[in-house]
Amino acid sequence: MHYLLTFASLLGLSQAVPVYHVLLERTAPGVPTAAAAKTQLAALTVAAQGSQDGYSRDLFPHWITQSGTCNTREVVLQRDGTNVVTDSACASTSGSWYSPYDGATWTAASDVDIDHMVPLSNAWKSGAASWTTAKRQSFANDLTNPQLWAVTDNVNSAKSDSGPEDWKPPLTSYYCTYARAWVRVKYVWALTVTSAEKTALTSMLNTC
Repeated sequence: MHYLLTFASLLGLSQAVPVYHVLLERTAPGVPTAAAAKTQLAALTVAAQGSQDGYSRDLFPHWITQSGTCNTREVVLQRDGTNVVTDSACASTSGSWYSPYDGATWTAASDVDIDHMVPLSNAWKSGAASWTTAKRQSFANDLTNPQLWAVTDNVNSAKSDSGPEDWKPPLTSYYCTYARAWVRVKYVWALTVTSAEKTALTSMLNTC
C-alpha cells in the first residue's frame, strides 16, 4: 500500500487513492480463478463429516496478536475497510466496511464480524480434530488465504457453522467468489468435503 501511495503522489493523483484502495483491498487474499477452484475441488477428498465430539472454539485460539497492539480482527478490519481510523490500542474508531455477502455498508466496526469462510466447527469435522492446537490457531488466524472476511454481523450469525450445502450468501452474485474462496481454504488445509457440499460448490462455481 505504501508503494501505491508513493506512486500516486508522484503522479499527482492523491485524490484517487481512496478509490484504488477500495478496489485493491475489497477481496481477501488468495481467491483462485474459477478454473483453478474447479481443479482444486476435484482434488479434495469426499467423506462424511466427522464427529462434533470434543469440539470447542477454544481449541482454535483466534484473534491473536499480529503486530504491536493489533490482533487478527483489527488487521482484517483495516484490510477490508475504507478510511479506517484506529486508536492507540489498534481498535477501529471510524471507517466504512462493505459486506460482500449481502451488499451492506457499515460505519461502525461493532456492526462487522470477521467470518471464518470455513467455520471452525466445519473444519473440526473435516480434519482439524486431529491437528495440533498450534495448527488450529494458524487456521483460525489465516491472513494468507481467503479464510477471513469482514461481513455484516447478523449475516455471519445466520451462517453460523453451516457449509454451502445449507447456507449461501444473500447475494447470489457472490456465489462464484464465495465458492472459490471456500474451495481454496479446504484445499490449502487439506480438509475433506461431503458429497452434498461438493455438489453445492460445483453449482456455485457454475455461476462464475
